[in-house]
Amino acid sequence: MTRQVKTREYDASNRRAAAARRRRDALDAARELMLRDGYAATTMAAIAAAAGVSPETLYKSFGGKPGIVRALFRQALEGSGQEPAEERSNRLRGVSTGHELVAGWAELAREVAPRGAPLVLLIREAAASDPRARSIWDEMERSRLARMRDNARALMATGDVRPGLTLRDVTDVLFTVSSAEMFELLVIRRRWSARRFARFQRETTAGALLVPAPGTTKAP
Repeated sequence: MTRQVKTREYDASNRRAAAARRRRDALDAARELMLRDGYAATTMAAIAAAAGVSPETLYKSFGGKPGIVRALFRQALEGSGQEPAEERSNRLRGVSTGHELVAGWAELAREVAPRGAPLVLLIREAAASDPRARSIWDEMERSRLARMRDNARALMATGDVRPGLTLRDVTDVLFTVSSAEMFELLVIRRRWSARRFARFQRETTAGALLVPAPGTTKAP
């Protein structure tokens, strides 16, 4: 009896691992095809063929191309660390100063932006002619705005935000600096490195929103 239970648990574990591998393969194939050929030109059949699975499996797992894009975006936001980037970002809110918080966000952006921004730009382009893509893009932007509003509250709670700035002011700066469009201009078009882009985000955000850190002098 014990052997049968262990065998069933082992088989179930193997099935879950195989399903996870198929899911990763499908997402890898979808990302490569969509970034190469565009959202509209990439079919579910093409993704299935590249991933070595049936179209029916894809539809069952993701529900269609919009579901694949959402899964790709969630995957990108997790970053490359052992812990999802969003959880690491939440933990940063316990640091002591606004400058440390902004620096931590910039480091996470260096990890996440190269993964997420190309997907947002892909869907933004498709949104001009595809209502489903437009819905996904709107959803992404609403989610990012809500996240930046939460970040703005955390930053204001440090007491380091310049006097006179409102929650909306802080939110708007964070929303702009973290945008895919900013990544597109500086990294894709101007060929900045991800490290330089992160430094730009840190310095721009701190300069626009925070009082100078102790021991520093404000540039004339």
